[in-house]
Amino acid sequence: MTVSTPTDDAATPGLAGRLWHRDLAHYPETRRRYVYLAIVVVTTIVLYYLLYIQYAVATSIITHFGMTFSYFIWLSVVGNAVGAFSSLLAGLADRWGRANLVVYGLLVAGVLVLVLPSSPDKNVYLVLFAVLSFIEGIVLVATPALIRDFSPQLGRATAMGYWTMGPVIGSLVVTSVTSATLGSSTWQDELRYSGISALVVFVVALFGLRELSPRLRDQVMVSMRDRALIEARARGIDAGRQASGHWRQMLRLDVVGSAFAISVYLLLYYAAVGNFVIYFSSTFGYSEQRANGLANWYWAANAVALVLAGLLSDRLGVRKPLMLIGGIGSAVMTAIFATLATHPDTEYATFAVLFVGIGVLGGLTYAPWMASFTETVEKHNPAATATGLAVWGWILRVVVAVSAVFVPIVVTSVTPIVEHGAEVQAAQAQAGPALAIVNAHPQIFAELAEHPADAVPPDLAARAAQEVGAADLAVVQQAGPQLAILREHGAEVQKAAEEGPGQWQTWWWVCLAGQIVFLPFIFVMTGRWSPRRARQDAEEHERAVARELAALRSET
Repeated sequence: MTVSTPTDDAATPGLAGRLWHRDLAHYPETRRRYVYLAIVVVTTIVLYYLLYIQYAVATSIITHFGMTFSYFIWLSVVGNAVGAFSSLLAGLADRWGRANLVVYGLLVAGVLVLVLPSSPDKNVYLVLFAVLSFIEGIVLVATPALIRDFSPQLGRATAMGYWTMGPVIGSLVVTSVTSATLGSSTWQDELRYSGISALVVFVVALFGLRELSPRLRDQVMVSMRDRALIEARARGIDAGRQASGHWRQMLRLDVVGSAFAISVYLLLYYAAVGNFVIYFSSTFGYSEQRANGLANWYWAANAVALVLAGLLSDRLGVRKPLMLIGGIGSAVMTAIFATLATHPDTEYATFAVLFVGIGVLGGLTYAPWMASFTETVEKHNPAATATGLAVWGWILRVVVAVSAVFVPIVVTSVTPIVEHGAEVQAAQAQAGPALAIVNAHPQIFAELAEHPADAVPPDLAARAAQEVGAADLAVVQQAGPQLAILREHGAEVQKAAEEGPGQWQTWWWVCLAGQIVFLPFIFVMTGRWSPRRARQDAEEHERAVARELAALRSET
């Protein structure tokens, strides 16, 4: 078995040494282990809060920096592309350790978000957001690696269920904070609130987070009963031997294929994060508040299901059956959702029920998958856990970046509605009487539009006054700016609104295809299908541990 490059397990004197050398020479007791796991989960939640707050105030950011919607989309594309390659670098966590990457990555991320509102222009904002995404890509790999280290296989799915709540609870924090404060705060304030929260958690992690020494973490731990054996083995491991071949060991179908499969399975989740508000606003006329309220049914159901699915998976001792049930169920619910995309009379309650179902089934799939994926990596080499997670992180971000590029290509109605929909709607409301007058006399107003307002030929002006009336002409003249907006963008926005439902339906079919692609890759992952066989494996493992411990005692 290969092991990670060692770090000094000995206690380093002084506060500075303690804040850098975080290795634990012994596997922690249950209470301390839960503290470390809690810090990692809270760190993940805060990190997603930092990222998702950008989308909650996207309209304000676009307006402030004079961005087009396409430019804002490229923020996400560039951010995810940068995060993809930083995820690969995070594979070095197997050699450098995980805790420092998490702790000091959180510090840098918090400072960056505090600086973002002061960006002088959109290009600087893009660069800073890319750096933030770089940090996020590293931490996303390091945090589940820590979760794996501190959770034996028999409790792995539960621990991963809590970890996968990070993006879901992060979304809930975003909607809760913005709905409570956005009325009295600016978009800059919202970013600063998230940055301050990150620095607070950084202080907690700085003094509270530790990690296992390489000798301990580079072994497979099935249950807490293995603790004595793991520590005994650690004393005999040649800590000077360099780890090698990690990347080659991870480039296998069960690792790479499974990482790709879960990434495309989550296409609907990516759409929920970035596009649900736009979709329901443009297609069903929901306000931002109503659309966010609908999405919360999904977030809340998914958050609860992730934990319950993890508990159930650990209780049964299997992952694959739950993934299969969740994957098939998700596909069925997504197909129903897609068929409703072109039915504008669908009730709010119908979507709420669908989102609860999709959220529950998504949780039933994802928490066991995370546990199974780390166990699949361990099967090849437990010392390469961070490397395996780096492969997953890279593929995940590449898929997110590609999907962000293709959404506005498939759903062409998004750009005109986002960029001009609000102003067209406002212009229609303000210029209603004037618009009725113009529609009643289309020919004369078409002729008037051919001339500047201060250069209308006298005979045309006289004919307009006679046909329309001076009072009505004054109404139209007063609504001139609004009518100009409608002439410039009205037809484009109306066309987008008509074509949008069908285009969105196409994208929902793409999301469904991703869920179907996921299903066959369940079969290549490690783990039992039968709970009975899983119990037999656990019992045999306990007997093997007892024999090995007895042999070690007899040698001493």
